[in-house]
Amino acid sequence: MNTLFSGLMRDAAQLTRTGRLVDATQLIQRALRGDTSPAEAPTTTSRAMVEDDVIEAQVRVVEVHPTPEPRGSEAADAWTPGSFTHQGRSVDYMLFVPASASAQPAAARPLVLMLHGCTQGAADFAAGTRMNEHARENGCIVLYPEQAKRAHGQKCWNWFKTQHQQRGRGEPALLAALTEHIVAQQQADRSRVYVAGLSAGGAMADVLGHCYPDLYAAVGVHSGLPHGAANDMMSALNVMRTGAPEMRAGAAKGSPPTIVFHGDADPTVHPGNGRAIVAGALPGTVSEGRSAAGRRYTRTVHPASPGRGDAEHWLLHGAGHAWSGGSTAGSYTQPDGVDASREMLRFFLAHRSTLASEPQRAP
Repeated sequence: MNTLFSGLMRDAAQLTRTGRLVDATQLIQRALRGDTSPAEAPTTTSRAMVEDDVIEAQVRVVEVHPTPEPRGSEAADAWTPGSFTHQGRSVDYMLFVPASASAQPAAARPLVLMLHGCTQGAADFAAGTRMNEHARENGCIVLYPEQAKRAHGQKCWNWFKTQHQQRGRGEPALLAALTEHIVAQQQADRSRVYVAGLSAGGAMADVLGHCYPDLYAAVGVHSGLPHGAANDMMSALNVMRTGAPEMRAGAAKGSPPTIVFHGDADPTVHPGNGRAIVAGALPGTVSEGRSAAGRRYTRTVHPASPGRGDAEHWLLHGAGHAWSGGSTAGSYTQPDGVDASREMLRFFLAHRSTLASEPQRAP
């Protein structure tokens, strides 16, 4: 066994210890082939395509092999898998703990729960949103649960079913209990726990914000739908295509602080759903801007009012059904847009819960 081969195998072992299993496998394959050339950069294409009929119909599944953690910091950061069971339901997850979070006092570490869209997975979503990069800068722990195919054939969160829209039941109960478990395990700051998601994940994030306002201090919804907008598959398909009805405005009472991103050219989830999430908020301050790559947006900042938190609504001009400012290393991303992950974290970290001093007692 030559020196170069031994070195490659040592590097592969290090990647395995830090959770970089895809990179480790590729490195081992190179070593076995006797390939001594530098690793080629992955070739990817943008996957900002339509998440066709994301409830039950056929969809185009894009197979990706993301590498969510950039080289240079993997020896210090932790990217670890786990599994959790509550009330007979189980969920797998990936947990990102950056070195910057590990260096902080435990009680000072925020936690962000990230909910992927249909056909996605935890690693894919982490790679596409680049949330771990921003979490590293801010010392945040990030939790990525992954929907099981046995729960939904296309791995969608079941936001549109009444049994999954209530506190103490179904997926909201499972995800809240998982969040509590990780908060306790990592001794995270209970006053700074947040939830965000894309599409079906964004809809479930809004459900969690309404069902567990004592757990989540703020909510981020990207290309999603408002809590209670549908109660079965047919009503879900309808609201996705036409937008939530105007009566949704009255349901905004009790809304937690929320930041919304939605493309005005989204062919999968009507942009009216994004507006419905902030419906009922006080009139806001409107500003226009462009991303670094020139993508236009309109940002409306709504102040807090009695019974509901403040809100931001970002209308992304010309954008489709994809995470704004994301990376082509993951699926459903719009790389030239404003950096939604950075803006979400900025919004989140400006909010602390006043209801989270004690561990949750609800199921």
